[in-house]
Amino acid sequence: METRKTDKGNTLRTIKYDTQTAQKMERIALKLGRPQRVVFAQMVDYFHRSKKDPTDVNDELLKNTLLKQHKDYIGFIKTQESDLLIPMKTEVDRMTRSQKNIIDFFNGQGQHNKVMLAAQQEVISGIKAHSSIVSGATSAIKALADKLATKEQLKKKFHYILDNYIRSRDAFGMMTSSREKEELIQHTKKQIEIL
Repeated sequence: METRKTDKGNTLRTIKYDTQTAQKMERIALKLGRPQRVVFAQMVDYFHRSKKDPTDVNDELLKNTLLKQHKDYIGFIKTQESDLLIPMKTEVDRMTRSQKNIIDFFNGQGQHNKVMLAAQQEVISGIKAHSSIVSGATSAIKALADKLATKEQLKKKFHYILDNYIRSRDAFGMMTSSREKEELIQHTKKQIEIL
């Protein structure tokens, strides 16, 4: 190690190292954005304060720090598990059972609906079969109603003819000839035949 004095009164020392180490030092300084001399001074300060051995990869302080953080994370996860995950899993299980019950109910309803549909089809078939009977009965009733209406009209016309005959006969007096009476009877019979 070489020593030399600067104009400020500080004594500078020089450390010689190989090219690989120089390249690593340059990369670290570039990455941190500081001059190499500052980075070197900070590295020395760090190892001085932390009392770490740079050759000790299994540093106890680092392990303890990591373990403490790991325990904190595990504690946090266990708290979340008991507060959130277990109740959430219980609710999801309950919802799954409810959904299964609903699906089973709807599947049962599907069978019931098939039975009801088959029964409705039988009723419709029966109605169609009976509709021809009902249709025949309806046409028979209509024909009977038409005949009754015709019969009623005939009765009315007959009453009209009969009333005319009676009026005309009553209008005849004692002096009416039998020929006029016979013409009245023939005229009345013709009107009845026209019916």
